[in-house]
Amino acid sequence: MKDIDNNLTAKSAKKKRKVRKAIKLSVLCVIFALFTVNLSCNEKKAEETHEEKKSQTEVVLTESQYKTVGIETGFVEDRNLNKIIKANGYTTVPPQNSAEVSTLIGGTVKDIYVLEGTFVNKGKVLATIQNLEVIEMQEDYHSATANVEYLQLEYNRQKTLSDENVNPRKTFQEVKAKLAAERARAQAAKNKLEALHVSTKGSSSLVPIVAPISGYVGKISIAKGAFAQTGVSLFEVVDNSQMHLDLNVYEKDLGSISIGQVIDFVLTNQSNRSIKGKIFGINKSFSNESKTVAVHAKIDPADAKDLISGMYVSANINIVNATVPALPKDAVVRNADKYFVFVQEEEHKNEKPKEKEIHFKAIEVIPGTTDLGFTEVKFVDRIEPDAKIVTKGAFYLLSAMKGGGEHEH
Repeated sequence: MKDIDNNLTAKSAKKKRKVRKAIKLSVLCVIFALFTVNLSCNEKKAEETHEEKKSQTEVVLTESQYKTVGIETGFVEDRNLNKIIKANGYTTVPPQNSAEVSTLIGGTVKDIYVLEGTFVNKGKVLATIQNLEVIEMQEDYHSATANVEYLQLEYNRQKTLSDENVNPRKTFQEVKAKLAAERARAQAAKNKLEALHVSTKGSSSLVPIVAPISGYVGKISIAKGAFAQTGVSLFEVVDNSQMHLDLNVYEKDLGSISIGQVIDFVLTNQSNRSIKGKIFGINKSFSNESKTVAVHAKIDPADAKDLISGMYVSANINIVNATVPALPKDAVVRNADKYFVFVQEEEHKNEKPKEKEIHFKAIEVIPGTTDLGFTEVKFVDRIEPDAKIVTKGAFYLLSAMKGGGEHEH
């Protein structure tokens, strides 16, 4: 009986071992199957990611689309382009071409003869003021002039008598001194009247306010009947024919700036017009805390006639000519904050429509100087020297790429 029990126990243990082995084998099979599925999924996901990334940088056109769009290709060329330094600034006029008109004598404003924006020539009467003191100045001049005439005759008579020893020498010296004093008084009165632009002839209380330079009348700060004080600006007159630029150049760029360099600038609020200038002066001190130095550039008078002092400008200072790899400027397109060109790849064919496909790939570039219709380009990744670059139609390809691949009409 004991042997039978032992035999049953051994069979039961053997059976349990088989069950445990079968369970372990099943678990291993399940783990292997899960690993295989996961590996397959990862490979598929990586492949899909690669395809998605590829589709974001590639554009496919059929041959008919290619012809319709008018795609043109070319090659990277070595071009002699101007290197430029960008600077901002504003238009201004030299001090000698801008005037604040005031009066040397106070008075009541009698008449105003100009309006703001009127062009006036040098010496033009802008207004008149009235001051009774001017009549006294004229009277002083007339009195002194009359005395000079009388004393001149007396001087001639006393000189003759003195030469003949008829009269004492002292009498002649007294007349001579009085004549000199009256001449000085007459000249002083004349100088005062001339400074006020008042005629020495006649008698008038009106003082003309005249333009010291030719130019356009700016702000008018007086009104008829008001009292014009001395030393206070009554009119502004600006001559825009000698307009120039004050550009702010940073310290790091100063070594490349020199007198005689040509600049191209546009008005900040009117960027559709490009104007040329030439550097004629460079300050030797910093303008402000931003560590910029004022660079002065002349503008051709023909281009400056429509400009106003104080207009903000954006300028390119042409430094030197340099030979750099370049493409037509239309070949470079911008997407977000990056720049691209499109390279034409090898030909492909569709299996069903049997129509040739033309593939283009977007290549990132860093643009540089733009001059004479060409833009300097630096490729982020190396490309083949004979790569065909799209020179016309790049913007269309960019739109198609943003649309998710092939672009249909």
